[in-house]
Parts: sequence; C-alpha cells; structure tokens
Amino acid sequence: MDQQEIRALLEQVAAGKCPVDQAILRLKMEPFQDLGFAKVDNHRGLRQGAAEVIYGAGKTPSQIRDIAASLRQQGEKAVLITRMSPEAAQVVGEALPLTYYEMGRVGIVGDMPPVTGKGTIVVATGGTSDMPVAEEAALTAEVLGNHVTRLYDVGVAGLHRTLSHLEDIMSARAIIAIAGMEGALASVIGGLSDCPVIAVPTSVGYGAAFGGLAALLSMLNSCASGVSVVNIDNGFGAGYLASMINHL
Repeated sequence: MDQQEIRALLEQVAAGKCPVDQAILRLKMEPFQDLGFAKVDNHRGLRQGAAEVIYGAGKTPSQIRDIAASLRQQGEKAVLITRMSPEAAQVVGEALPLTYYEMGRVGIVGDMPPVTGKGTIVVATGGTSDMPVAEEAALTAEVLGNHVTRLYDVGVAGLHRTLSHLEDIMSARAIIAIAGMEGALASVIGGLSDCPVIAVPTSVGYGAAFGGLAALLSMLNSCASGVSVVNIDNGFGAGYLASMINHL
C-alpha cells in the first residue's frame, strides 16, 4: 500500500465510508516479510512513495520469482525488476503476469500504472549503444507513473540531431542525458534546458573510456548549471530521481 492508497483509505474513514476496524486491519501489515533468503520491505511504498524494486543481478530466478510474488501478495500492482536475465524472465513469467523488456533487461510484473507525474521526462542518449541503459531509465520512470519522451542517438557528433528536438528539451520537467565516450551530451543539454538534468555515464567506449570513467569525470566537471550525475550505467537511479522531481 503506497502513500496515495493510505490517504484514500483515511479519507474514507473520515467520510464514514470505511469502519475504523476495517482500516486498522488493512494497515496492520508486517513491516517486512522474511523469506529466509530475503526480507521483503512491505512498507517502502508508505515511507518513500514507491514500492521496493527487485535488483535481479546476482539473484537466482526462483529468488526473483518469490520476492515478486511476496510483493504482489501485499497488494503491489506493478513490481519492477531491473538487471533481469532472459532465463529469470522465463521462470518468473511462468508464475506471474510478467512483461519482459530485453533491451533494458527490465521486467514488470503487473500493469503499468496511470500517469501521475506533472509533466514529461525526456530520456536522451548520445548513441544507439546507450539504449540499454536508457531503456532501464525510461521504464523505471514509466512504472513510477510518468510520461516519458525518448530521444535516442542525438549525440554531439551530429549536433543538429540534438537541436532538432529543442521543443522537447525546453518543455521537459526533468531530463536524463545518457552518454558514453566523452559524455559531452549532458553539458550540451544542460545548456539548453531550464529543468534539472540527470547525467548517466555509460561504459560505452574504447580503451581510454575506462569503462565509463572518462564520461563520469566529464559529466562531474560539466560547466552547465543544473546537471547532476549518477553512477556509471545506473539507468534505474536516474529514472527514479527524475520521477521524484516530476512528482514534486
């Protein structure tokens, strides 16, 4: 049960439409469920506004399935699974209503929620090779109730591609700029927009890119105001932060 559902329940009690004892019963959930190998946080939606997200890397397919099933049993309508392998998707999909997005290695158990964000989140990439990280960011934002516009392959090697989307860039409430190599896209977009820009360095690039470190350092040294940076390849973190901004 998230914050919106708690508010709706309390409003029903205040209006006399829901008995107090019934409301207490709905609220009287364990703060976490111990599965032995995991302690599933059932109150995260109440504390933070979004339910626990399952990080799939390092977990077995059956562990992912059981954690997702636990969250569904507690009333979560959409469970987000990141860094999910096709093998795990097959196991989870046999037991739960899963939609798997192979490009971003993202699984969503349940249905996408209605849009509740106040504006649009733009997800832009420097190149096509950055799309897996971008899809993780975009799908994270969408499952958290946001409208997302994707601008892929608009890097600075062909700046006219970026400039052809000025209306999208200037009207966004938050922008996620994703790039490898030298990571220049974040500075360019930061200089064109009046909203927060979340830069995501990717591990795309030749040897001197050092697995994304070069892009990370470039983004941290951006001369454009309003640019913040998340970790290398962390599309999820960028999508989550952008959602928080778009719901303020």
